[in-house]
Amino acid sequence: MSWTVKSFVLPLVVLCLWRLEEGAQACSCAPAHPQKAFCQADVVIKAKVIAGKDVDGFDKPIVYDIKQTKMFKGPDREIDAIYTPPSSSLCGVTLANGVEYLITGKLESDGSVHVTLCNFIAPWEGMSSTQKKSLVQRYEMGCDCQITHCSSVPCGISNPAECLWTDWLTEKTVNGEQARHFACIKRSDGSCAWYRGPASPKKGFLDIEDP
Repeated sequence: MSWTVKSFVLPLVVLCLWRLEEGAQACSCAPAHPQKAFCQADVVIKAKVIAGKDVDGFDKPIVYDIKQTKMFKGPDREIDAIYTPPSSSLCGVTLANGVEYLITGKLESDGSVHVTLCNFIAPWEGMSSTQKKSLVQRYEMGCDCQITHCSSVPCGISNPAECLWTDWLTEKTVNGEQARHFACIKRSDGSCAWYRGPASPKKGFLDIEDP
């Protein structure tokens, strides 16, 4: 799968194979709901790509110069560059100059931010209003919850702190209703449940108790 940024992109099961004299290499990662991607990331920012350039050396990463416009999660400083592997077979991403993205990534010990096809990276304009608002608080409210991806039946949850993600099963896409319009929220009794809508969860939803 080559990386395309003309449409909304979520991390998919990526199988990109390339052949070298030494053998074949591949990039593979499981789908992740945007909330899970947010919770697992070290850095979550909104940024516009200024320019991309190769770092010297065949096995060196590509660096994208960016203009950060908003920090949702990460260090107390502005991020001005991100790094990605040099090819899609190594999980490298390709971004378009002048486009504003939501970017999730890993913060390395040297302070640099690295991204791959396994991260959630999407054009900002393609995201739903619920997704954008959830970045401020709602996703964080559910980071103790587990979102379980269901790709075939039977599937189910094993404990009350799980939300079953069924977009692929019902819509054959990981960019379905639950990804675009729902967040998995932890309630006062320790259970987790899907919550829909741009408004913050009401107290009655958070305080729900089993009979």
